[in-house]
Amino acid sequence: MVEPGATPWSAPAPVAVRQSSLRERNLAAIVAAVCRAEVPPSRADLAAELSMTRATAGRLVDELVAARVVDEVDRSQGARGRPAKGLLPGTGIVGLGLAVETDRLLVRAVDLRGRVVGERVVSSSAGDAESVLDALAHQAREVRRGLQGRRLVGVGVALPGIVDDDGRLLRAPNLRWNDVDVAGILASVGGRHRVLVANEADMAALVEAEPRPGRLGPWTDFVHVSAAVGVGGAIVSGGRVVAGEHGAAGELGHVCVDPSGPACGCGSTGCLEQYVGLRAVAEVSGLPRDRVATGLAAGAAAGDPRCVAAVEQVTHALSVALASVVNVVGISAVVLGGHLAALDPATIEAIRARLDARVIGSRWKPVQVTVARGDHAAAATGAAHRALADVVARPATWV
Repeated sequence: MVEPGATPWSAPAPVAVRQSSLRERNLAAIVAAVCRAEVPPSRADLAAELSMTRATAGRLVDELVAARVVDEVDRSQGARGRPAKGLLPGTGIVGLGLAVETDRLLVRAVDLRGRVVGERVVSSSAGDAESVLDALAHQAREVRRGLQGRRLVGVGVALPGIVDDDGRLLRAPNLRWNDVDVAGILASVGGRHRVLVANEADMAALVEAEPRPGRLGPWTDFVHVSAAVGVGGAIVSGGRVVAGEHGAAGELGHVCVDPSGPACGCGSTGCLEQYVGLRAVAEVSGLPRDRVATGLAAGAAAGDPRCVAAVEQVTHALSVALASVVNVVGISAVVLGGHLAALDPATIEAIRARLDARVIGSRWKPVQVTVARGDHAAAATGAAHRALADVVARPATWV
């Protein structure tokens, strides 16, 4: 009911909304600035950088410190006066990243500084989805118990397959899983937090694009290859992983290298995975799977004919598949992960040279090929980063 003389849209309400929105934007701007800073900024630094009054910046920082989203640290004494307090991303805020691979389960707890504060890695044999995910949940609960008072803000799960927006795994050929409600099965791990489910290659690429939450790495546009038994891929543009309409963008492992090639678990033939996946490389090189990453380059350098043949197979197949992707998406940087990151510099250069020969734009911008950072649990780390992303983007929710 509207009081006499008043209007139905009383003036104070829009002002309150604007003030609330401004506060939210300012909190997000402060957290983003702290996360990307190379040197811990002070309140005065933030006020100057973000064009805020010192009083406003100080008040908002106090809220973020109280919520443990940022931490205060001592900075070195200047020429005069007391040293200013510097600000770093909070160590009391943690995201939990889970990953399922064909032969192991991984759980990582990561704080806002990108530090691993808890981890479990266990072997796993192929099995039905529910039993494997139950085992994963058990490992996740063990990690949660060791967080020692840190504040869990979300759970991310990385899987080697196609995932929809509702957290359902649609298909994972190498796991032989189809239509699995992963988010539902793992709901108890998240508690009151939503369980975010994503493709493992996308999460591994996220770590390359964002080495720690809120801080972009040197590569903001690249094609990422995630190689294990299966081969995944991701396209990163402007520092963001391109998911595609159905979350299946970047399925590089199933780009056809040779239509008459061997059958693939996806139902097609001659997919890249059948030439550069761990199983394929081990078979050609004669190396055990657990020695491919460390032994392939050394064997080829020593003249082992099987290792030489395996390196040639990998080089040819990657150049064919990647050239198709680079020509289509117009991104001329490639990051190789998994066992492909252990290729020797000469092989990396051979792949780059073949890509230059196949990529139409290489005359103007040569293709760059580099290797991933070497994180043995990159997908789990990326899943934890994704769980932390909401704190960086919308810290007002957590204050």
